[in-house]
Amino acid sequence: MKQTIQILILFLLMALTLNAQTDRQYIREGNRFFHGKDYVQAETSYRKALGQNGESGVAAFNLGCALQAQKKDSLAIQQYKYASEVEKIPLRRASSYYNLGTIYHSKQDYGNAIEAYKNALRLNPHHDDARYNLAVCMKQQNQQQNQQNQKNNDQNKDDKDKNKNKDKNDKQNQNQSNDNQNKQQNKNKDLSKDNAEQMLNAAKMAEQATQEKLKRAMQQPNNKNIEKNW
Repeated sequence: MKQTIQILILFLLMALTLNAQTDRQYIREGNRFFHGKDYVQAETSYRKALGQNGESGVAAFNLGCALQAQKKDSLAIQQYKYASEVEKIPLRRASSYYNLGTIYHSKQDYGNAIEAYKNALRLNPHHDDARYNLAVCMKQQNQQQNQQNQKNNDQNKDDKDKNKNKDKNDKQNQNQSNDNQNKQQNKNKDLSKDNAEQMLNAAKMAEQATQEKLKRAMQQPNNKNIEKNW
């Protein structure tokens, strides 16, 4: 019985040792694929390494590199962030932040890129590439902000000009409407005056005709028969 237990313990120790070796073996295998530019196979090997050791900062960082090489930037960002959290060696953590900064930088996300480069320099003050990229990124961010401010100013100017032209057009249209209304009123006034004059002339002619008729009646003899009583 004792011998059996010792054998079982021996097998467990051998299995644990094999798993520890497999983690490193997968990383070495992935590195060979990566240097051969077979990034898909490299990704597979690094994922297997993480499967054996979920807290391997090296496997997470290398997986991020393989993903970045395949333009899988969002997935690479996740791995670099994870590597910066689980990795204990400061220089390796600095590399994770630096690569993270390069992805943000390429996307013109200057705010996150600057923060990543700063974190890399905090962990490794001698990281010259991070220092250089940080300076370039800060300059580009300033240019981006100036361009945006200029764009906003131009847009505001265009809006003011449009409003000014609209007010001018509205005023011109109102003046035109008033002119048309005044012309119509004057026209109606002229028509009313003409109608009044025509009615007055007609009345005068009617009065004159009545007077002529009455005058002729007065000049004719009265020869009408008187009606008799019944």
